[in-house]
Amino acid sequence: MLSVSNLSVQFGKRVLFDEVNISFNQGNCYGIIGANGAGKSTFLKVLTKKMEPNSGSIHLESGKRMSVLEQDHFAYDDFPVLETVVQGNKPLFAIKKEMDDLYAKTDFSDADSNRVGELQIKFEEMNGWNAESDAAALLSNLDINEEYHYTLMKDLDGKQKVRVLLAQALFGNPDVLIMDEPTNDLDYETIQWLENFLANYENTVIVVSHDRHFLDAVCTHISDVDFGKINHFSGNYTFWYESSQLAAKQRAQQNKKAEEKKKELEEFIARFSANVAKSKQATSRKKMIDKLNIADIRPSSRRYPAIIFEQERDAGDQILNIEGLSADSDGTPLFKNIDLNLAKGDKVVVYSKDARAATAFYEILNNKRTASSGKFQWGVTTNQSYLPLDNATYFNKEESLVDWLRQYAKTDEEREEVFLRGFLGKMLFSGEEALKSSKVLSGGEKVRCMLSRMMMERANVIMLDEPTNHLDLESITAFNNSLLKFKGTVLFTTHDHAFAQSVANRVVELTPKGVIDRHMTFDDYMSEGKIKELRANMYA
Repeated sequence: MLSVSNLSVQFGKRVLFDEVNISFNQGNCYGIIGANGAGKSTFLKVLTKKMEPNSGSIHLESGKRMSVLEQDHFAYDDFPVLETVVQGNKPLFAIKKEMDDLYAKTDFSDADSNRVGELQIKFEEMNGWNAESDAAALLSNLDINEEYHYTLMKDLDGKQKVRVLLAQALFGNPDVLIMDEPTNDLDYETIQWLENFLANYENTVIVVSHDRHFLDAVCTHISDVDFGKINHFSGNYTFWYESSQLAAKQRAQQNKKAEEKKKELEEFIARFSANVAKSKQATSRKKMIDKLNIADIRPSSRRYPAIIFEQERDAGDQILNIEGLSADSDGTPLFKNIDLNLAKGDKVVVYSKDARAATAFYEILNNKRTASSGKFQWGVTTNQSYLPLDNATYFNKEESLVDWLRQYAKTDEEREEVFLRGFLGKMLFSGEEALKSSKVLSGGEKVRCMLSRMMMERANVIMLDEPTNHLDLESITAFNNSLLKFKGTVLFTTHDHAFAQSVANRVVELTPKGVIDRHMTFDDYMSEGKIKELRANMYA
């Protein structure tokens, strides 16, 4: 379907890809993974001809069509919503536009009439007469109601634009669908719809995503970018991660017999295959794995940061009491009359359809914002640590990472440079990187620094506002695992489904009409019928 031959991409002395040969076949969904800077987005740009490689070629099978999820949210601002979606099928739209232009001519000739006849035949072969109704159906499935279909794109809000561009990419059943971080700015319900759509999609999908739940739900293969090469592995992300960890462990066990290692791998494959068969994603593409092969299981070169949260002391039974807490933004209620009592060991995912609500909630609890009404009180034995959504104010000085971290050290030993550099090394700032300026860090590097600060604080209550933003899959996985082991209390908000499902034992939803509070997993909360009905009423 789509093949890459002898692909090389180099920026100066930095080689991203070196003689890559790989193919993407029909019916498969490939999740492109790799460390930050490995070249995932660059590879997609090369595939879509938005960037020329230094050498090599891309070949799409004759007669096949490629569609790309646009990242520029302003590119179609002057077009109506419905027309924007139809533009997703560029050959079809070009024919439609030429016909419209011909019909608009004041001096319509016989030659024009003949040309229109030719175009109409092609248009009908491409199911063009149903284009607008098909586009409307896609929009409706993505909760863009009919009242918006003839609205200009520039008059939509950011989340609506993302959904329209998603409909554009999906329109016309493209043979190859390419998506770079498709779940960004999508809410839980829309992501769930997209997962189900792609799980049943019969053509080729190539996707870059940091959302592990999404990769698990849709991928039949993981395409690993490492050492300038790209290798396909059968299975979804969880299978790739667990198998690579197993292979790394086996490589370290030099004395273990080959027969024992093979048996361990076979048992792993059998266990994983059984789990997949029992999952919701069990038919068609939902099988996820056509064939699991022992040869596919190899160690990964990935580096995972050592994120370890420890408490300076255990908290008592009283953690946090909230009474009648409310907040608004420019007169619009974000949440109202929140009553909560947190218990020791609660791991709470704080959820809201309005992302501003969760951020306001954390800012109030950290005395960075005043509530509209109500009060809260922390338990006397608690000490809190907070990762804000916006961490820019922490990085406005010209200082090395060692000096930046030193200000959060509590003991003389922790203030020593050897200790600080070792600590930063565990967070993947090794060697000279520990001396780089805190003002020039990337988004992911800033989050890793903020996590270092939080680990230094050794709090027994941790608050996290969208903690996985900017992090790569390795850091997200390490972060996730650290919270599973943490003995204290956690309040967190995240768009990472796997993070929410694996960590939380309680869901608190903030709404303009009050709070919904349930001791259950995130998946159970989102799927239970009575709760769905209650949630709808709270936002009505």
